Amino acid sequence: MTDTAAGAAETDYSATLFLPETNFPMRAGLPEREPGWLKRWEEMDIYALQREQAKDRPIFTIHDGPPYANGNIHIGHALNKTLKDLVSRSMQMMGYNSAYVPGWDCHGLPIEWKIEEQYRAKGKDKNEVPVVEFRQECRTFAEQWVDVQREEFKRLGVLGEWDNPYLTMSFDAEAQIARELMKVASTGQLYRGSKPVMWSVVERTALAEAEIEYADYESDTIWVKFPVSRFGGVEPASGSGVVRPYVVIWTTTPWTIPANRAISFSSKIAYSLYRVTAAPEGNWAAVGEQYVLADKLAAEVMQKAKVEAYERVFAVKADMLAGTVTEHPLRGLGGGYNFDVPLLDGEHVTDDAGTGFVHTAPGHGLDDFGIWMDSARLLGEKGIDTAIPYIVGDDGFYTSEAPGLEGARVIDDNGKKGDANNRVIAALAERNAMVARGRVKHQYPHSWRSKKPVIFRNTPQWFVYMDRDIDGKAGDTLRHRALNAIDATKFYPSAGQNRLRAMIADRPDWVLSRQRAWGVPITVFVNKATNDILKDDLVNHRIAQSFEEEGADAWYKPGAAQRYLGDGYKADDYEMVTDVLDVWFDSGSTHSFVLRNKQKWPHLKFPASMYLEGSDQHRGWFHSSLLESCATNGHAPYESVLTHGFTMDGEGRKMSKSLGNTVAPQDIIKQYGADILRLWVASSDYSEDLRLGKEIIQTTVDSYRKLRNTLRWLLGNIAHYQPSDEVRFEDMPELEKLMLHRLAQLDAQVRGAYKEYDYRKIVTVLTNFMNIELSAFYFDIRKDTLYCDPISSVKRKASLTVLNHLLDCLTAWLAPILVFTMEEVWLERHPEAGSSVHLRLFPEVPSEWLNDELAAKWQLVRAVRRVVTGALEIERREKRIGSSLEAAPRVIISDARLAAAIDGLDMAEISITSAIVIDTTGGVPADAFVLDDVPGVAVVAALAEGTRCARSWKVLPEVGSDPQFPDVSLRDAQALRERAAVGL
Repeated sequence: MTDTAAGAAETDYSATLFLPETNFPMRAGLPEREPGWLKRWEEMDIYALQREQAKDRPIFTIHDGPPYANGNIHIGHALNKTLKDLVSRSMQMMGYNSAYVPGWDCHGLPIEWKIEEQYRAKGKDKNEVPVVEFRQECRTFAEQWVDVQREEFKRLGVLGEWDNPYLTMSFDAEAQIARELMKVASTGQLYRGSKPVMWSVVERTALAEAEIEYADYESDTIWVKFPVSRFGGVEPASGSGVVRPYVVIWTTTPWTIPANRAISFSSKIAYSLYRVTAAPEGNWAAVGEQYVLADKLAAEVMQKAKVEAYERVFAVKADMLAGTVTEHPLRGLGGGYNFDVPLLDGEHVTDDAGTGFVHTAPGHGLDDFGIWMDSARLLGEKGIDTAIPYIVGDDGFYTSEAPGLEGARVIDDNGKKGDANNRVIAALAERNAMVARGRVKHQYPHSWRSKKPVIFRNTPQWFVYMDRDIDGKAGDTLRHRALNAIDATKFYPSAGQNRLRAMIADRPDWVLSRQRAWGVPITVFVNKATNDILKDDLVNHRIAQSFEEEGADAWYKPGAAQRYLGDGYKADDYEMVTDVLDVWFDSGSTHSFVLRNKQKWPHLKFPASMYLEGSDQHRGWFHSSLLESCATNGHAPYESVLTHGFTMDGEGRKMSKSLGNTVAPQDIIKQYGADILRLWVASSDYSEDLRLGKEIIQTTVDSYRKLRNTLRWLLGNIAHYQPSDEVRFEDMPELEKLMLHRLAQLDAQVRGAYKEYDYRKIVTVLTNFMNIELSAFYFDIRKDTLYCDPISSVKRKASLTVLNHLLDCLTAWLAPILVFTMEEVWLERHPEAGSSVHLRLFPEVPSEWLNDELAAKWQLVRAVRRVVTGALEIERREKRIGSSLEAAPRVIISDARLAAAIDGLDMAEISITSAIVIDTTGGVPADAFVLDDVPGVAVVAALAEGTRCARSWKVLPEVGSDPQFPDVSLRDAQALRERAAVGL
């Protein structure tokens, strides 16, 4: 190899190259630049332009599950809203009219609680404030947070009808919520009953299962003995020395003992009578006492009771237990508890823990309530009072129905344990009713709002039947409708279907009522004489009409009862219900005042194409929406349900302020930009819990930079593209046809993944394509052609044509994910006014581009190339060459398929060398480079012969043969002449 004459100065030809030209910056500066794109979209009203553009397309509606308007958004909100935006934008670009109407949940306890806190700080009593005034303060509080969250959601790049969202507290929404409730009532599905519900003493209201979370809690545990008064229906013999047996129960809620009315056992469990034969002096379990216990648990009970020795007396059969009656262990306390406590056979009883017997307090447990009510008729016939006592008030204090214990408290206003447990245990000990006591740490229900423990408490509430025939149609129950609707719904991932189905199959009647002030009231009147709900269409119309005009506050205004009842009824004859609806009914009925409100939102449809929320909403919004719509429409309000996981820290731990591992979306946006957050969402497997930490964010940033650099190179080279230079597909070189084949393949993959909401797949395939197939392969090969070829070069024009197609497709495919960056790229290419990547459809890729045979051939070509580049890498590492253009390797190919694949191709160009020798006949030298996974190819390194071209840096013998440009190759000399001819 020789260079130009030593010491001779080379001409600087850099100005004659078609080098990339672009104003697209390498550094994104997203935090500073993204607000500008938001402002531009707002000024364009791009959402309205989309609606106009798509008005005749099929409608796709993703219905927004409303976030709660009571604080700044967190990372879970960002994940959820970004996923919804990915769905909405991608469906829009695939040819649908995909309108997105955001919404907010505005009623309920959290907001009410905040206002109460403000009152307490001022020494103000909520009960002294007129209810309408209090409700207005709640409304104002919610309005403020709606405005804050709206801006935070928009900053994420979420496109929607932000100027016309839905609010559950808007007057028209409150009116429709009331209509939906009254429709449920009119079909006989609503009733007032008394059942145990989860009750928050701290918040003074009933709670739904969806409002409950489970946390570690330490409970008192006691083993209590109930004296047997009739064993198997026979009274024990009396007289000196006769020992009465006891049935022993175990409970983690000692405070419920005053509410005990029965003991449950299982006919499937083996029981026996056991006698204590040795015990410490003064022990609760004394020598000679006899206990009926499950055989499997007897040893554990005796150990807890500090019994030193015991014996089994005889087996106790189920029929004997069925006829057994005991006395209440608090008999005589305060003059009360003088009633029989029967034993009832229950399916819920197990011998996994405890004694094999379950203390049954029908006012404080669903299983307890169920078995008590199932047995009520027979118990009544036996003279047992089946009324369920109300031993605990809404404030957590015992009522007069807990004689001798009035004033004791189960839970106080701060969620701490009161003195009820200790008072009950002391009273039991005084009556020789204790066997043992202890403590246990376990998962216990807490309110997800106050984070304080709740209790099961029997209270009058409003319910919706799950299993009552609707309008008298046999078998047409709410549960039946809901289960059928689940079967007709598409779930992403599919496991969500079974999860929701199991919840619906097992759930009790729906508790609708809450004892609060801020919400939509249960708008029914109850006849005081008959307890029947008034069903009158005219009354219902008056109620709904007043809500439309004044909001739900109208219910609380003076004279409202008679105003609604009109002249046909007397207000004194009716009870006007003051409870408010569970907020899950509010959000569950949003379909009725959003999806079906064509006047306000003409681009939406019912049922929605999709509901999308976190996996906790199987028992929340998915659940309540399903029940509400099935109750009023007979089917689900959605055609599909997509579920995502929760956001964990980088180590897979739940984010919490106490651990200091929370990640705020606002902080990520401030440091990196919203597109980085969106790329993280799209790159993650949202069907599982997602991890987010500094390392994960940095990985996302690095991935983004590579994508950005690829797009920047594309833009820079397309600056030299002219539409008049477009090369027809059939005239293109093989390499360009290969790239178009890959675009056609990717088009099917990308569209398919968007249809399946698999954004991770889209990011993966496009990232790999851009980094590996474009930057490291196609761009690498074609840089020489694009920079150095003459203006007339068909190969150069073909490459520019392909680059234009690449940018056209990539910007569209990535637009739903990187909303700001793709707009920036698109406007760099198409800066004209009104242009936006978000007004495009995914480009139609010609099917003729697909060529599997060509792709298979180039798989072989790339295999040969990989061996060559591997050999050159060693040469560089050993400093025998500086650039691959200094090489002219000899490639020995013994595999006929590989030889045929590269036949007729310029392998020097493909391998980025100045020359190459293909040898299909010679032997393989010992020092040849080979790769084990590419048999039949060997490479012997060699230096290129000739002089280095001062323009392209290729080393060629021909350099110096052109008299006009003696320091460049013939190709470069022609390029220089053509540039000069056009004045460049």
